[in-house]
Amino acid sequence: MSIVRFENVFKEYMLGEQQVQALKGINLEIEEGVFLAIAGPSGSGKSTMLNLIGCIDTPSAGKVYINDQDISGKTPDQLSTLRARTIGFIFQTFNLFPVLSAEENVEYPLLQFKELGATERRERTVKFLDIVGLSKFAHHRPNQLSGGQRQRVAIARALVTHPKIILADEPTANLDHRTGEGILELMKEINRRDKTTFIFSTHDARVMAMADQVIRIEDGQLIKGVFV
Repeated sequence: MSIVRFENVFKEYMLGEQQVQALKGINLEIEEGVFLAIAGPSGSGKSTMLNLIGCIDTPSAGKVYINDQDISGKTPDQLSTLRARTIGFIFQTFNLFPVLSAEENVEYPLLQFKELGATERRERTVKFLDIVGLSKFAHHRPNQLSGGQRQRVAIARALVTHPKIILADEPTANLDHRTGEGILELMKEINRRDKTTFIFSTHDARVMAMADQVIRIEDGQLIKGVFV
C-alpha cells in the first residue's frame, strides 16, 4: 500500500524575476513502512519533494496524495492538521527550543492535540525518551547535551505524535561518523519494529547504503526511478 503518491507533479516558483521549475512531471509511489532515501545534488529538487510530502507546500500541477489524502487545493489550516497528525520531522540542525528541557521539547508537539490530557502527554513523552535512550537526561536543556543526544531528542519529538511518516532532512550532517552511525541504527530499528515510514533527503552514502530504496533526482526529474 502506498502512503505517498505523486501523479505527474510539477512545482514552479519565482526566484526574483525568474521562474524556476523545481519538479518536472514526477510520478512516484512510496510504500508504507519503507526506509527510503531521496538523493541528488544541491538544487536537484529533493528538498522540494520533501516539502510536498511534508505538506509544507502544494504542487503547481499534478496531484500529491499523503496517506490517501490529496493535498492539492487544501487550505493552510487543513495542511497543518494533516501535517501534525501524519508527519514527524527530523532536521540536521535539530530545531530544539533552547529554553525547554529535553522532556519539554518532546512533549511540545502534543500540546496541539486537545484530546490528550496531561497524564497521557507525560506517558508518551517518557516512553519515547526511553526509546531513544535519554531517560536520564529528561531535564537537561539542549546546551547540556551532545549533538547525538540532541538528535535523539529530535527523533523522540518526531515520534511522539505517532506519525505514519518521518521526514529526515540530512539528519546526520552535523554529527561525527560514529554518532551518525548510531543515529541511523536507531532510526532503522524503529522503522523495523514499528513499520514507521522513513524518508530521507540526503547526500550521505551511509544513509543510502542502509536504505531499502533510493530515489535519485536531478534537475527536477527522477533518474531511473526507484531501485532497491
